[in-house]
Amino acid sequence: MEQRRCGRRRARGVLVGCAVAVFFWSVASAQVRYSISEEVNEGTVVGNIAKDLGLDKSTLKDRKYRIVSSNADPLFHVNQNDGILYVSRKIDREEVCAQSSTCLMNVKTVLENPLEVHYVEVEVLDINDHSPIFPEEEKRLEISESVLPGARFQLKASRDADSGHFSVQQYKLSQNDHFRLEVKDKGDDGKIPILVLQKSLDREAASSNSLLLTALDGGKPPKSGKMNILVKVLDVNDNTPVFSEDVYSVTLAENAPVGTTVVQVNATDRDEGQNGEVYYSFGNSVNNKLFTLFDIDSSTGEIIVKGLIDYEQKDKYEIEIQASDRGLAPLTTEKSRHY
Repeated sequence: MEQRRCGRRRARGVLVGCAVAVFFWSVASAQVRYSISEEVNEGTVVGNIAKDLGLDKSTLKDRKYRIVSSNADPLFHVNQNDGILYVSRKIDREEVCAQSSTCLMNVKTVLENPLEVHYVEVEVLDINDHSPIFPEEEKRLEISESVLPGARFQLKASRDADSGHFSVQQYKLSQNDHFRLEVKDKGDDGKIPILVLQKSLDREAASSNSLLLTALDGGKPPKSGKMNILVKVLDVNDNTPVFSEDVYSVTLAENAPVGTTVVQVNATDRDEGQNGEVYYSFGNSVNNKLFTLFDIDSSTGEIIVKGLIDYEQKDKYEIEIQASDRGLAPLTTEKSRHY
């Protein structure tokens, strides 16, 4: 009697062990993996789950084969008649996976009565559906003409919502005389364009330079994005004032009234701002006697009679005039004037 009870317990133990083994086999069913391109049309076939997992498609409907998803509008659905996985709506890879290099989506499918859970991986492949975009359409740089060749100016990178080979692969700079382009690869942060000055700037030759930077992705043909670069050349005081004439010769009557304008000299400076603003004065070699006879308007350059002009005392005067700019380190030019 006791032996029969032990046998029954052993028998029940075997049956329980078998049931547990079958249960775990059902839950840990094998995975399958499919690949589709993003943006495919609704209804596109992803794969035949029933066939690939060896499921009996004749039982799928009765066993309520379905996808488990927390999304109210899932990306995929399975047909209970044939066990084929379909796309429910267009998939934007950049929306579901952002900048990930690989976009894998885990799809959970369930069979009821008895319970079976199957996990299917769907890799969404990128297509080249985005163009590179710069954070700004125009970049303005201010560079002094005193900056030496070799100076580097880092620019903001162009971004492309696509990934991998379809992201930004290269930059091109429009042909110009002063700058070349270097590209620094910062891995996950992308490729950074850098302007390198290769020839000194001259504001008097060109006060600004207009460049075009183009970003290209790896598509065939590639998509591109563009940014205008406007370089404003800042002035340094590297030009001296230049008189309109080398020598000014003027005939002046003796006893000319005080206040008479003898001549108006003129000098120009190619620099800008204070560096190009000219003012006038008598040269350092002018003797004190001349200061009693003539005056000069520092703004206009007019030489004006200040005292009595007497031919019998002196029939000719030579005066040196200075033209200076108002730069922090002023530059000066001197010219002789004959009366």
